[in-house]
Amino acid sequence: DVQLQASGGGLVRPGGSLTLSCAASGFPFDTYAMKWVRQAPGKGPELVSTISSVGRITTYADSVKGRFTISRDNAKNTPFLQMNSLRPEDTAVYYCAQNLGSIRGQGTQVTVSS
Repeated sequence: DVQLQASGGGLVRPGGSLTLSCAASGFPFDTYAMKWVRQAPGKGPELVSTISSVGRITTYADSVKGRFTISRDNAKNTPFLQMNSLRPEDTAVYYCAQNLGSIRGQGTQVTVSS
């Protein structure tokens, strides 16, 4: 049974940083590309970033390029999202998922506010 539980969110001031992580289990993690998706209140899901199975290929939404960094530790079945220079418009619930899979599991709330 695929389980994905994101954590590491919180309240941060504009310009601050957070690192999200995601506990993945129930599938062979090191063979799956992964993604981070966010959903702001009243808006649809937005693809934030993807990473290939061994981490060599990454992609970013234009809105986060240069500020966010995706990575993964296959030994720990964990993808990460390092978020720097956070802006109020980054406020959303963040989810991790298999790149070709639907959003499932628990997201983590990120709120950027002064």
